[in-house]
Amino acid sequence: MLNILRREEGATAVEYGIMVALIAAAVVVSVSLIGIQLNTVFTGVVNTLGG
Repeated sequence: MLNILRREEGATAVEYGIMVALIAAAVVVSVSLIGIQLNTVFTGVVNTLGG
């Protein structure tokens, strides 16, 4: 009975799926924030150059 409770073979796929989803969410948030900052920097450069 204890062997049945200790089996973790099926849980690994679910855990990997959750990790991939969290990493994807972190990448989306990071790229979004960096994009906003880059837009601000390039707008400043264009304004400085007189564009």
